[in-house]
Amino acid sequence: MSALVWSNEYQLGLAPMDETHREFVDLVNRITAAGNAGLLGGLDELILHTDEHFAQEDRWMRESGFPPVHCHQTEHQRVLEVMRDVRGHVAAGDLALGRNLLAELPAWFDNHAATMDTALAWHVQTTGYRATGGAASAMTPEIAAGCGCAGPAGRTGCG
Repeated sequence: MSALVWSNEYQLGLAPMDETHREFVDLVNRITAAGNAGLLGGLDELILHTDEHFAQEDRWMRESGFPPVHCHQTEHQRVLEVMRDVRGHVAAGDLALGRNLLAELPAWFDNHAATMDTALAWHVQTTGYRATGGAASAMTPEIAAGCGCAGPAGRTGCG
């Protein structure tokens, strides 16, 4: 049985984010189904993928002016810190801790996608920022000037 079942709720309407979420789900499931001999290598792959996944979102948040950027980035940092710590324990022979991490990731991902990533996807879509999976995206002039609202300091009428 898969640890993390793909749901249309993970699809937030932002293609690069949706693709990365699908890859994350598939990777967690592949590592969960693998035997203990592949656990350490699987965790290495998961950490690399997650680091790139979070760096992509962190870039979008900075470039688009996402207001709760620090909260979202802090969660990314904590998750990566836990993954790296668990990886060290698995390398030292504590395979059970690695399996526990894989068992806990679905609940974390459900919550993170439904809250923080949904807010980020909405922000990106409504500001006109062009999120890509590759090199930095150009911001529209409205985003570069503030939140895209007319008025003093580009803020009048912003919610």
